[in-house]
Amino acid sequence: MSSPIPRPVAQELRTTALLALPIVLGHVSSGLIGFVDTVLAGAHGTATQAGVTVGNAFWSIVLLVLVGTLLAVPPSVSQLAGAGREREIAPLFRQALWLALALGVALFVLLSGAAWLLAPIGVDPEIRPGAVAFLAGVRWGAPALALYLCMRYTSEGLGWTPPGMVFGFAGLVVLAPLGWALMFGVGGLPALGAAGLGFATATMLWLQAAGMALYLARAQRFSRLGLLARMEPPQATALAALLRLGLPIGVTVFMEGSLFVATTFLIAHLGAVQTAAHQIAINVATLCFMVPMGLAEATTVRVGRAVGARDGGGVRSAMRAGFVLVIATQLCSGTVLLLGHDLIAALYTRDAAVAALASTLMLYAAAFQFPDGVQVVSAGTLRGLKDTRVPMLMALAAYWVVGLPLGALLGRGLGWGAPGLWCGLIAGLGTAAVLMSARCRRMVARFAA
Repeated sequence: MSSPIPRPVAQELRTTALLALPIVLGHVSSGLIGFVDTVLAGAHGTATQAGVTVGNAFWSIVLLVLVGTLLAVPPSVSQLAGAGREREIAPLFRQALWLALALGVALFVLLSGAAWLLAPIGVDPEIRPGAVAFLAGVRWGAPALALYLCMRYTSEGLGWTPPGMVFGFAGLVVLAPLGWALMFGVGGLPALGAAGLGFATATMLWLQAAGMALYLARAQRFSRLGLLARMEPPQATALAALLRLGLPIGVTVFMEGSLFVATTFLIAHLGAVQTAAHQIAINVATLCFMVPMGLAEATTVRVGRAVGARDGGGVRSAMRAGFVLVIATQLCSGTVLLLGHDLIAALYTRDAAVAALASTLMLYAAAFQFPDGVQVVSAGTLRGLKDTRVPMLMALAAYWVVGLPLGALLGRGLGWGAPGLWCGLIAGLGTAAVLMSARCRRMVARFAA
């Protein structure tokens, strides 16, 4: 197809950055949930912190499935907006709500049985009680998280990203005091330990979902769309279309995230100190990842809008802006980890052994900042093009054929422990960066030709 002259690089960089900033801050607020849980659990004790670590690993599986599958919403909405088909957005959104609710209920059921897996997968007996208790509470938040993500992604697909940031930080204001109160039994509340953190997280998620629904229903910005004006019954054709796009994205996101989750489970065999240190380092790495993840989602929206408008030059400009921004941000995060790893570890724990190992693992996190940014922005560009099946296979190869086997070999087979398993993370992300970026360049060139 013929392409107009690409937008000036500076203009596209500014547009993408402004779109991404609230998304990034919203993701940072989500990452800080793990920070709050980890710090509160550490105040309760190393065994509690390790238990919450394993519980959060199972919860992360829920988050990955929801985030991945529902990431079908932003490109679908942005392409409709770019093509001038706004009347189709509200019906699509309402069908996505049905999908989100079904996913949330299914994942609640899945988490309800997760405790039975702790012994078979070899989690240290000292850690299991805290993990079971945390999961018993947090599972109630799965449906709320699904509905909230669906509403947030619809807003972001329309190019309006501040709500996720606002509701994200509002949730933290609720979580920190409520988690402390329920864990330690403040003000006459029962001292629930790790379970208290789970129930506090679930409560926060329901408040976020209710707040976002109220905002979408009343905001003048969305009034012309009538997003919540009615609620049609589930429609098989619409749900199937969302699943065709969303399931490969969900598998792709799951392949990457489950690499980290599987690494956590393998480290859980090594005892409370290594598990707690890994949780600290992985939480820091997750916070760093929020920036490129936000940039990837903004790139998806920009690419999707250009695809809807049949603007090949716009697709190319959006891709380039995403890559320029992510290279800059990953250089910053890598530098912070290299220079500040000791100080960051000290913020999480007073246990000298845990802090020392966590500080070391952050150096490995610094090593994968660049490939992690490249692969996630490449995947975001491909989502905007609705190219999801080949990236899914690439993720499978990178994370589960290369990354996890190598990490298991080094960490467990050769006895390197947690550092060896983190070498597997570096290898998996590096492989994904090479594969995804090559696919991204090829697909953008094909569309813009």
